[in-house]
Amino acid sequence: MKTAIIIGATSGIGKELATRLASDGWVVGAAGRRADRLEELASQFPEGTILTQAIDITSSDATAALDTLLARTGSPDLFLHVSGIGKQNPDLDEKIETNTMETNCTGMVRMVIHFINYVKACGEYSSSRKVHIGVISSVAGTAGIGNAPAYSASKRMQQTYISALVQLSRMKHLPVTFSDIRPGFVATDLLNPNKKYPMTISVDKAARCILNGLNRRKRIICFDWRYRILVFFWKLIPRCIWERLTFVKN
Repeated sequence: MKTAIIIGATSGIGKELATRLASDGWVVGAAGRRADRLEELASQFPEGTILTQAIDITSSDATAALDTLLARTGSPDLFLHVSGIGKQNPDLDEKIETNTMETNCTGMVRMVIHFINYVKACGEYSSSRKVHIGVISSVAGTAGIGNAPAYSASKRMQQTYISALVQLSRMKHLPVTFSDIRPGFVATDLLNPNKKYPMTISVDKAARCILNGLNRRKRIICFDWRYRILVFFWKLIPRCIWERLTFVKN
């Protein structure tokens, strides 16, 4: 029986991933800020299938809460950091910008690094049993987006940070593998319900794409095919031209 921990399992992609893994026979450690939603999720499965833990990744005691969850799940085979926030902020509301960076950058680092240090001290992992760490970033990390400065910057930071951890894990021979998961627009509560977004995909399809990529141990999981094409051409746009494209909206 395999075990997964999902940080950010109260809604959206995280909840769907927890549901799918639990339905496939995994034991899932589900974490998030809203304990009531976690308990509601756990109640849909036999006792012991989904183990819940309230964790606010922006809080300094988040690592202690993660340790509590790890003590219940044991050494997981999969660690998914799904938690994140993002808003359009063309008026540069300071609170929105700083909260986004605190959650997506500091919170992600806090959780992932604490877990890697757990792996190093655990003794349950080796070259023959590596833990798979997946972090959901976004295609928005491809370049800075004027309508959402902190969000696009935080996603670029996550991608760069994961790349650095991959290199470090090889230098230190750590028993971990990484996936950088880069969705486009997914129909979750993160999106402004008053706007229409291009190429939006369902949470169900997003979860299927993610699990398919994780099963194949893909280093970068970008979905669907339309976004892979978009990102390919997006990267070809010179910075001096991109910064002058004032019609770009997200």
